Amino acid sequence: REDAAGGEPQARALPLLPGARAYVSPRPPFYRPLAPELRARRLELGGEHALLLDEAGQVFSWGQGRHGQLGHGTLEAEPEPRLLEALQGLPMAEVAAGGWHSVCVSETGDIYVWGWNESGQLALPTRSLAEDGKTVAREAGGLNEGDSDMRRTVGSEDGAPAPFIAIQPFPALLDLPRAAEAVRASCGSRHTAVVTRTGELYTWGWGKYGQLGHQDTTSLDRPRRVEYFVDKRLRVRAVSCGLWNTYVYAVEKEESGQPQPLA
Repeated sequence: REDAAGGEPQARALPLLPGARAYVSPRPPFYRPLAPELRARRLELGGEHALLLDEAGQVFSWGQGRHGQLGHGTLEAEPEPRLLEALQGLPMAEVAAGGWHSVCVSETGDIYVWGWNESGQLALPTRSLAEDGKTVAREAGGLNEGDSDMRRTVGSEDGAPAPFIAIQPFPALLDLPRAAEAVRASCGSRHTAVVTRTGELYTWGWGKYGQLGHQDTTSLDRPRRVEYFVDKRLRVRAVSCGLWNTYVYAVEKEESGQPQPLA
């Protein structure tokens, strides 16, 4: 309603619950404008952090950083949006924030990951899965011909075991099997899903509730293609992860059987 002088409408506090003493303010209590030169294109919220993708393809992060989820190479918190200098000059097309990890996809289809890796959500070696005997996806039927060209392997080039990574505090490049290029990404609490340019879906991380879609409850610390959509001749167009579940939008493939690239 307008005030008595006929000026601007007055903001009225709305009751949170009937008869309750708590109220919701119609004006954001922590409103802060962005810097004039920063034009936002996408905003993603994690458990304790935020990611912003600007019109130039640069990534900014702020919030809590104790799990390395901000990507600045430290575990310090950031009160204001801070540019990820490690990705400067690499235009990004997509960002995704999980519970305590982050993922972004470049305009050329590369994937960068950082933050907490407790359940393999960064597709980096994790001790918890190794101790459960699940760290090698081949044992779960996850590796097929062409998977061997991944940048990260279970062992290093000299045959020594790969180091376990609990926290990755700065962006790390991740290659998908079959030299696939990513176009979409989404993160759950502790799992990650990526859609490729040809409409395939890869998932990894925590799988206790079947959120990875591999018809089991195995957790994985490397990308694995979801064969359901391949078998059903479906082309994945989009994916959205909840905390412990995953939703996918898919369409039937063209009659030719050849997957058409996603825009």
